[in-house]
Amino acid sequence: MRVVVTGRVQGVFFRASCAAAARRLRLDGFVRNLPDARVECAFEGVDRDVDTMVDWCRRGPEMARVDAVEVTSEPLAGEGGFLVTG
Repeated sequence: MRVVVTGRVQGVFFRASCAAAARRLRLDGFVRNLPDARVECAFEGVDRDVDTMVDWCRRGPEMARVDAVEVTSEPLAGEGGFLVTG
């Protein structure tokens, strides 16, 4: 599942908080800042846990303000672990 989050999501620990939550659920994927101030995430794993992370992205961490969330289902990419990039 690919998720792109719009709002005040950079500089508010969104990536670190997202990665910690995804790792607790043992999901694979990544989270990264985009040049246009959005954040992009990809989650692979058990459907229930992926859904939990998509819901988490709709709220974000305490300091974030999520204005919009785009969710796209994609084929598995075979990610190994959960990475924080960009």
